[in-house]
Amino acid sequence: MASLQMPSEEGVDDDFTRSPVPAGARMPRFGLTMAWWSVCSAMFWIVVSATLALNYGSVNTLIGLGLSAISYSIINGIITRHAIRTGLSVSLFSQTLFGRSGAPLATLIFFATAIYYAVFEGSVIAVAIQSYFPVLSLHQAYLLVVAYSVPLVFGSVQRWLDKLNGVLLPFYLLGLVAAVGLTLHDFGYSPAWLAVVPAGGAPVSGWWSCFCYFMGVWILMMYTWDYARFGREEDSQYHARLTFGLPFYVFTFVINGAIGIFLANSIPGNGSLSEVSVVLALLKLMGFVGLAFVWVSQTRINTANFYLATINMQGFFERALGVRLPKIAWGVVVGAVVYLLMLTNVFSFILQALAYQGIFVVAWVGVALAHILFLPDDNAWGDDVPMVRREGVTAWFVAAGLGIALMQAGPFMAQWSAPCSALVSFGFYGLLQRQRMASNATA
Repeated sequence: MASLQMPSEEGVDDDFTRSPVPAGARMPRFGLTMAWWSVCSAMFWIVVSATLALNYGSVNTLIGLGLSAISYSIINGIITRHAIRTGLSVSLFSQTLFGRSGAPLATLIFFATAIYYAVFEGSVIAVAIQSYFPVLSLHQAYLLVVAYSVPLVFGSVQRWLDKLNGVLLPFYLLGLVAAVGLTLHDFGYSPAWLAVVPAGGAPVSGWWSCFCYFMGVWILMMYTWDYARFGREEDSQYHARLTFGLPFYVFTFVINGAIGIFLANSIPGNGSLSEVSVVLALLKLMGFVGLAFVWVSQTRINTANFYLATINMQGFFERALGVRLPKIAWGVVVGAVVYLLMLTNVFSFILQALAYQGIFVVAWVGVALAHILFLPDDNAWGDDVPMVRREGVTAWFVAAGLGIALMQAGPFMAQWSAPCSALVSFGFYGLLQRQRMASNATA
C-alpha cells in the first residue's frame, strides 16, 4: 500500500496516487505481507460465514468458501504480478481501461465500497463495546470506534501500519485459538455445527449461492491491486503465491468461516442465531479477553478500509471535481460518513448489499483481467490516454447492466448475475479490443 505521509505544501504525491510507485519506494516482502494480512482478521469473514450457514447450510457454505479461496488466489495472482510490474494504482490503471473521464467512476465505487466495509467492521466492534459496557449507548460506541479509527490512516504503511498489523497478528491468532479451546472446554464438541440447515432444508444449489455471494467481495481484487503495487519486482512470485495467494484465502475464508460457524452453533445463546451472535458469543465465552480479541481483529482490518476509502475519495474528488484537500481532511470526511451510515441497521441488508455492489466490481475485474492477459504492455495513464476509452466503458456498463437485470429476474437468475457479469465483461472487452486492432491494421 502507498505511503501515508502527509502531502507537503508543494503537493508531493507521497501516496503515489498520481504516478506509479517507483522502485525506491517498494516495500520489503515481509512488511507488505504483514500490511496485507491485516485483511485476514476481519470479523466479517466469521460473521458472514455464520450468516450464510443460516441461509444455505454449513456444508454448502464451506464448499462455497473453498471454491472462493481457489478462484480468488488465481485471479489475484494475475493481478499481483501486473500491479508489481507497473506500479500503477487502481485509479491510474482504470484510466488505461476507461480513459481519464471514465476512471473516476471506478475510484468512486472503490472508496464507497471501502466505506461500506468500514461501516460493517466498525459496527461489529461497537456492538461488542456497547454489550460489554452497557453504560454507553450504541451511538456513543459508534462514535468511539470512528474516533480511534480515523487517526490510524495518518501513519505510514511502511513505517507504521505494517508494524502495527504485524504486532497484532499473533494476538488475533491466539484469540482465535483461545475461542475454540474455551468452547471445547466449556461445552464439549458436537458435530451439529456441520449439520446446520435453514428451515425446510438446505437448497441443492446452496454452495453455488454462497460462492456467488462471495463474488460480492471481489472488491478485494481492488484492495490487492493497491497493496501489491508496493511489492518489489524480485518478490513478485512470493507475493503472488503467498501474500495474496492460496494460503491467505484458505485461512481468511475457509478457516475463519469454519470457526465462525462452529462458534455460533456451539456456544449456547439467548434466542435464535443472528448475524451478530458470533460476536456476542465471544463476549459471553471470554469476557474482556473476547472484547480485546474483537478489537484486535477490527482494528487490523479497518486500517485497510479507512486508508483505502480516504485515498480513493481524495483521488476521486481531485480528478472528477478538481477539489484538492489534505489527506487528513478526507480522513475526517470518511469518518463522518462512516458514523452516519452506522446509524442505519447495517446487518439487516448486508447480504443484499454484497450482491448489488458486487456487480460493478466483478465487471471491473473482468475488464481488468482481459486487459492484463490480452494487452499486457498497454499501461498508459494521464495525458497519454483519451478522455474516454470506448471499449472499456462499453464492456463495463453492458456487463454491469446485464448483472443488475439478472438480479431483478427472480431468485434463480439472480444467482447467475455476478458470474455472468464477470464473464461478459471479460469476453466483450476482449472482442472489442480485437475489433479495434483489426480496424487499425486495415486503416
